[in-house]
Amino acid sequence: MCLAIPMKIVSIKSDGRTGCAEYDGIKRDVNLSLIDKPQIGDYVIIHAGFAIEKFNIEEAEKQLELFRELADAIDEERPKMGN
Repeated sequence: MCLAIPMKIVSIKSDGRTGCAEYDGIKRDVNLSLIDKPQIGDYVIIHAGFAIEKFNIEEAEKQLELFRELADAIDEERPKMGN
């Protein structure tokens, strides 16, 4: 199973085709060639290292909140060390 992650573009290299995106303090180099006119601050969906879709900040915040809730639920289910 593959997962697409919502991230914010934080930098774009001079070639305009690659850049860096960030989510929750984690930064990844990404390929931006599939996005029309990517700009710093755009929210995009990253899949397999490619930005595949751009979306507005309201939708981005909804998606990011769902990811936070999922991460919290996983942490709650994990066995604690020493148990």
